[in-house]
Amino acid sequence: MSQPPRLKRRAEFLAVAGKGAKAPMPGLVLQFMPRDDDAPFRVGFTVTKKVGNAVVRNRTKRRLREAVRLALNPETERGFDMVVIGRDKTAARPFPDLIEDVRRGLARARRNATPAAQPVPPPAAAGGVEPEVARP
Repeated sequence: MSQPPRLKRRAEFLAVAGKGAKAPMPGLVLQFMPRDDDAPFRVGFTVTKKVGNAVVRNRTKRRLREAVRLALNPETERGFDMVVIGRDKTAARPFPDLIEDVRRGLARARRNATPAAQPVPPPAAAGGVEPEVARP
């Protein structure tokens, strides 16, 4: 399995953070934003300085990259961008749990990004008076 295409520019990360759904998991935070195309998903990785020094942050990003590579197939997963944010627990989390965090986080973020179809109430009647609704 090959590495998925990457988000590299700051503007791409900010677009996903601003418009996307967020799914916090024990080992990571996943941000998800659907796109209007059928291209393979793109992914970006970030780890803040709060997690540790450069060695720890790079190790954390390597673990996240491998977890995403194993959890998701770029050939079948299409039409979205996601950002994976490492946490301080990412480095010590067992690797199978980290892979499962990616899978569950993506499923949760997809649910949050596509709100359930809810009936829209009709607009208020003319004259500012709302029609009475029969209540059981």
